[in-house]
Amino acid sequence: MTATPDARPFPRDPRRREVPEANTEAEEIAARVISDRAEGEAYVASVCFKHGPPRLLGVELEYTVHDIADPTAPLTARRLAEALGPHAPRTLVPDSPAVPLPHGSALTLEPGGQVEISTAPASSFRSLAESAESDRAHVADLLARAGLRLGAHGIDPFRPPARVLPTPRYAAMERRFAPLGSGGVTMMCSTAAIQVCVDVGEAHELPRRWAAAHAVGPALLALFANSRRHAGADTGFASARWLAVMGTEPCRTEAENPCDDPVSAWAGRVLDTPLMVLRRDGGSWDAPARLTFAEWIEGREDGAALPRPTFGDLDYHLTTFFTPVRPHGYLEIRYLDAQQGEGWTPPAALVAALLSDSSTVDSVLDLCEPVSGRWADAARFGMDDPSLASVARAVGELGCAALPNLGLPGHTIADIAGVVERRWLRREGE
Repeated sequence: MTATPDARPFPRDPRRREVPEANTEAEEIAARVISDRAEGEAYVASVCFKHGPPRLLGVELEYTVHDIADPTAPLTARRLAEALGPHAPRTLVPDSPAVPLPHGSALTLEPGGQVEISTAPASSFRSLAESAESDRAHVADLLARAGLRLGAHGIDPFRPPARVLPTPRYAAMERRFAPLGSGGVTMMCSTAAIQVCVDVGEAHELPRRWAAAHAVGPALLALFANSRRHAGADTGFASARWLAVMGTEPCRTEAENPCDDPVSAWAGRVLDTPLMVLRRDGGSWDAPARLTFAEWIEGREDGAALPRPTFGDLDYHLTTFFTPVRPHGYLEIRYLDAQQGEGWTPPAALVAALLSDSSTVDSVLDLCEPVSGRWADAARFGMDDPSLASVARAVGELGCAALPNLGLPGHTIADIAGVVERRWLRREGE
């Protein structure tokens, strides 16, 4: 959920074609100093919301990693590096070739050693599922040879959080979040999610697609919550993963409120949010406690002693937001708990189907209005909350009815619909 290699200014776009590393134009833009707030907001709007017909899909699959024989055993960087071999990211092995996975997905790591598989963009859910599942199986095989396995839940059920990656970004994050409680280090080191990436859509579609992606969140969080146990204890929450995310800084995690101009609202929020970390060539990456990016641009207070921020700095600042829906040129939907093995496919397909056309989007907004914004209740009670359970069932039925929009074969649609139905029947005791 938090993984962004420190050497890169922006996380890999799992739905965008790869470009050569040496991109002179991009490097020149990244090095330019931001002249004022208006220029900064315009830049955020341009890179976070790229309009066009909904066409491409992507997914990012996160998993905790455990010893097969003893899942409570600590995970070491050395053992993980040996298991991943040439695929190990440079945050773990600085001189690694960081070879992409066989079907093109990038492999990165979260601070606690959770693996993250980020697919290349796909024009159909069928091709996305084939490539993502092949790469997931490849990673599972690599780990199995080293006596390790992928986790099956959105939070580590066995171990307390322990950071594996020694990068300055994650060290600074851990220090920053510590005064707020255990949520920050737990989010960083113990959680895993499914992140589904969909196109923003045309400009006139964006407000409703943005609103629908948020509105359906509590119901889907409740429907697929599976992270109740953490570090050997019952947390009492259906999704303790979500509780951990919310236990960090609210300015980075709280959902956006629906509005007619989400682009301007997001750009303003980004500029008014304090820096989480401050990249430096050496030493600590701790940022001034309350310095917002806008104040840094304007040279106020602590920002007066710093070099003026560049667009590269602003790109990096964008990686420090962990909202339920995060715009990266596409919409990255981040509220689903990780699932066991191939179990990522049904929730990811459901999200894609629910946002697959304008009429379904309209139905989502109507169905979810009674539980819109009930994130905390979804995390605490899951499907034990009658209102959330009722809406989750309605949303599940709507999404399954829209699965043909994804171009999936009939037997796959039936399999996904069966999984989704069993999620709500389990709550009803049937």
